Amino acid sequence: QLQLVESGGGLVQPGGSLRLSCAASGFTLDYYVIGWFRQAPGKEREGVSSISSSGGIRQYADSVKGRFTISRDHAKNTVYLQMNSLKPEDTAVYYCAAHRGAPVTLQGPLYEYWGQGIQVTVSS
Repeated sequence: QLQLVESGGGLVQPGGSLRLSCAASGFTLDYYVIGWFRQAPGKEREGVSSISSSGGIRQYADSVKGRFTISRDHAKNTVYLQMNSLKPEDTAVYYCAAHRGAPVTLQGPLYEYWGQGIQVTVSS
């Protein structure tokens, strides 16, 4: 069974940092584009960042550019989202997703596999 599992969420103060991890079981992430998405209460799901299968191409939403960094470790079969300078508006449930296609994209419907999500709360 193909599964993605997020970890690393929690409560952090404004200006703080968190690192989210997306680990795969049942398959290798090597050939998949991985995306991070988030959904805040009452809002639509938003694409946050995406990384190509090789790791050479990365894409970010304007709202997180310069603050978030996506990376992947093929040996650990894991993708990371380093989140710095967190703001209250970053509060959301964060999801990682995978699709085996060419484009690096923030369009959620193109992704085949999704994790269960993890809560990130930025509050003082």
